[in-house]
Amino acid sequence: MATIQQEIQKRILVLDGAMGTMLQRYNFSEEDFRGTRFKDFPYSLKGNNDLLSLTQPQAIRDVHAQYFEAGADIVETNTFSGTTIGMADYHLEDWVYELNFESAKIAKAVADEFTAKNPSKPRFVAGSIGPTNRTASMSPDVNDPGYRAVTFDDLRLAYKQQVEALIDGGCDLLLVETIFDTLNAKAALFAIEEVKEERHLDIPIMVSGTITDASGRTLSGQTVEAFLISISHIPLLSVGFNCALGADQLKPYLKRLARNTSLNISAHPNAGLPNAFGQYDQTPEEMQVLIKEYLQDNLINIIGGCCGTTPEHIRLIAEIAAEFKPRLILETI
Repeated sequence: MATIQQEIQKRILVLDGAMGTMLQRYNFSEEDFRGTRFKDFPYSLKGNNDLLSLTQPQAIRDVHAQYFEAGADIVETNTFSGTTIGMADYHLEDWVYELNFESAKIAKAVADEFTAKNPSKPRFVAGSIGPTNRTASMSPDVNDPGYRAVTFDDLRLAYKQQVEALIDGGCDLLLVETIFDTLNAKAALFAIEEVKEERHLDIPIMVSGTITDASGRTLSGQTVEAFLISISHIPLLSVGFNCALGADQLKPYLKRLARNTSLNISAHPNAGLPNAFGQYDQTPEEMQVLIKEYLQDNLINIIGGCCGTTPEHIRLIAEIAAEFKPRLILETI
């Protein structure tokens, strides 16, 4: 089978859309989240989407299949919060390895089915590695600026366990995403490099940061250029941005990225900005028009969707992406 490095040179690759948006459609109850296995678990589990890979695997399988059906080349595993740090909120730290392993296995099985149907369009699985709900760079306590809720080493160990499970489950690449604190991301990248070295393997890595608002900075205060420099010591398949902003608001930052890197660039913006109810109103047609501008401006190699996006969004994005060549890698300034 062709590798992702080969495919990315031939065409613009399409990433899937939002997992959470799709799971909300099921309207799962507390009982659904628990399934039979966690029926008597002493804590509430509703809202823990990663757990659904164990208790509602068919729903996860169906979401992956819908995105592949819509034209995605890459789907992300259902593991955005899959670390001991993220799972501590639900008292599920002991299930972290299994959550990641099973999530990867489900996604890989669906990817293999679609690749078998059309070997000329191989499908890939990206192990989703989220930022956790703690920040290593800033204090959560305004009265104690020096305090940290998590250390670099805490993060490294948590990420290492997640990475091992994702690789064991069959991921083709790893996606360190929605980065609001680059120090957290560096811990994830350090953990990945450790696993690669220990196992004598080379797995492609995507890195995707988050510009939190119109200041053009990540939550921990880095500009596009500073973020890029902070992670450029690691060999990467791609660097890019996702979440927080819609496609139109994200564009100027992708332009800055494109001017400063010879890496492949990825983007998976939200379906616009949330409305007063936290919902995303941008239609697939509206988003397609904005993504077309990315393509015309030679900004991206990988394109997908984040919050609020659905297979309908990805279908139209895939249609327009097929009309363009991948971003030419220019000499950086």
